[in-house]
Amino acid sequence: MTRGAEKKQKTARRIGGRVTLVITFFALVALSLMVRAVQLQVLNKDFLNRQADTRHLRTESISAHRGNILDRNGEPLAISTPVDSIWANPKEFASSVEKIPQLAKALGVDSETLMRRITRNMDKEFLYLKRHLNPNPALRVMALKLPGINVQREYRRYYPASEVTGHLVGFTNIDDEGQEGLELAMNHWLEGESGAKRVLKDRLGRSIENVESIRPPRHGKDLRISIDLRLQYLAYRTLKAAVKTHNARSGSVVILDVQTGEVLAMANQPTYNPNDRSQFVAARYRNRAITDIFEPGSSIKPLIIAAALESGQYHPSSLVDTSPGYITVGAKKIEDHRNLGRISLTTILARSSNVGVTKLAMTLQSDQLWGTVSQFGLGEMTSSGFPGESAGMLTHYSNWRPISQATIAYGYGVAVTPLQLAQAYAVIGNGGIMQPISLFAVEEAARGERIVSNDTANAVRRMLEEVVRPSGTGTKASVDGYRIAGKTGTAWKAAKGGHSQNKYFSIFAGLAPASEPRLATVVVIDEPSGELYYGSDVAAPVFADVMSESLRLLAVPPDAMPARGPGDVIQAMAGRSVSQ
Repeated sequence: MTRGAEKKQKTARRIGGRVTLVITFFALVALSLMVRAVQLQVLNKDFLNRQADTRHLRTESISAHRGNILDRNGEPLAISTPVDSIWANPKEFASSVEKIPQLAKALGVDSETLMRRITRNMDKEFLYLKRHLNPNPALRVMALKLPGINVQREYRRYYPASEVTGHLVGFTNIDDEGQEGLELAMNHWLEGESGAKRVLKDRLGRSIENVESIRPPRHGKDLRISIDLRLQYLAYRTLKAAVKTHNARSGSVVILDVQTGEVLAMANQPTYNPNDRSQFVAARYRNRAITDIFEPGSSIKPLIIAAALESGQYHPSSLVDTSPGYITVGAKKIEDHRNLGRISLTTILARSSNVGVTKLAMTLQSDQLWGTVSQFGLGEMTSSGFPGESAGMLTHYSNWRPISQATIAYGYGVAVTPLQLAQAYAVIGNGGIMQPISLFAVEEAARGERIVSNDTANAVRRMLEEVVRPSGTGTKASVDGYRIAGKTGTAWKAAKGGHSQNKYFSIFAGLAPASEPRLATVVVIDEPSGELYYGSDVAAPVFADVMSESLRLLAVPPDAMPARGPGDVIQAMAGRSVSQ
C-alpha cells in the first residue's frame, strides 16, 4: 500500500469515527428526550397536571343578587343592579408597577394613594382597588391588560323610591348585607348564596375559559311588603310640608288597614336618601314611628272611656260632674279651660275634658284600668318585627300612686310609639278586635284577638265622631264626603325635673270612614314652633289632607254625602234630560 493510500484510509477512519460519534450523540439525545417524554407524559402525568392546574385553573365566585323589595302592588322599593369591582393580585402586578398612573386614571383615583396601597400589600394575593364600578369604567380598566388586575361581578342596592320609603326599607352595606330597616330584619330572606365555578386563566390572570360549574348561585327571594307606595308618598309629602310650615323638630305619620293590621304607610321627617351613603346618620335614618316614644296626651282618652264602659259602671249616656272645672289629686290641680258642669262621656271626648276623664279613671279599679289599657297594646311591642322597636312605657298598676292613675287618664306618665297608638285606634275601628300588625302584605287577615266588646268599640267610635264636628276640638280633621272619628292631643314634652312649658307634641289619631272604618291614622308633630302648637291646629289638618286623597285612591265609598232636597232631585233630573 502506498503512503498516499494509507493516509487516505486514516482520514476516512477519522471521519467515520466522528460521524459515528455525532450519530451516537444525537441518538442519545433522542433517547433521553424519549425517556423524558415518557417520564413527563406517563410516569409524572398526574403530578404535572396538578401543577398546571395550580398555575392556570382558579375557582371563582359567582355573585348572587339580593331579592327585590316590592310594595303591595308590585312597585319596586329596593332592587339590585349589576356592578363590577376591580381587584388585584399584588404579587402578579409587581412587574408592572410603572403603569400605576394609567391604572389610577382608569379607576378615577389618586396614583400616589394607589401606589401606597399596592406596595404595602405585596404579600397578599387579593386586594380590592375599587368597588361597585359601572360596567363601562370597568371595561376601560380591563382594556389596559395589566397582569394581576381582575374584575369581579357584584350587585349594588338601589332604592327607586329614595327617601319616601327610606326609614322603613332601610339599607345595606357595600357587601350587600342588611344594616337597617326591613333590609336588616329580612336579611335571611333577601340575601342570596354565591355560587362557584372553575376557570382557566392565562399568564396575565385573565379568564379565558369556563372549565366547570362547581355550585350554581342561589339568588335571594323577593319580599312584598304591606306599604302602598301611593299612600306612602301622600303621607311623606304632606308631613314634610307640615314640618316645614310649623318649623317642627320632627314628625311621623302611620296608616293602618283596620281590618288586616297591615301598615299601608309609615313616613317620618327628617328623612334620608338610602342611595347616598353620606346621609347615613342615626338621627336621620331611624324609624321614629316605631322607635321613638312620646306621652300621648288627650289622644289616650278614648281608651280610658273604653275601660270605663267595660267596667260596667258607666254606659254611653252616663253623666260626669266636672264642676267647678278642676279637681285636686294629692298636690296636683287638674283643670279644664272652663267649668263644663255635668257632661256626658261624649262631651268629655268632644271637649277634651281633663277633669271629666280623671274622675272617670279614679272611680275604676287600678288593675281593671291597667288591664284594659295594656290590652290595647300600650307597654308592649307590636308584632311588626321591626329592628329597634320600642315597647313604650306603661307602669304596672301595683306601682301606681293615686296621682299616677289620674295623670294616665289624660296621657301623662305613659308613653307610646305612633305605631302603638295607631294599633289602639284600629281596635276601636275594628269592633274591639286587635289584628296583629304586619309590615308584609297578607293574603288573608289573621284571626284577631278581642280586646273590648263590639258595643264598647262602637260606642267610643260614635263619641269620637263628635270630636270632628263643629262643637269638638278636631274640626280641622274633617274630610269632605266622609264621616271621621278621631281625637286631638297636645302634650308637653318631658324635660329634666318635669315637663317643658314651651315644647309640645301635637297629635291627631283617627278613623276613616267612621261608618265602617277602613283606615286608622296617627299624626305626630314634635316641637312645632310659632303660635300654632295644638294638635287641632297642627296635626289634624295633616290627617285631613292624607285621608282625603287616601280614601279616594283606595276607592272607599263616601259615607257622608250631603242630603238632597226635592228641588235638588228635580234640578238634577232636568239637567240630565237637557244633556241627553
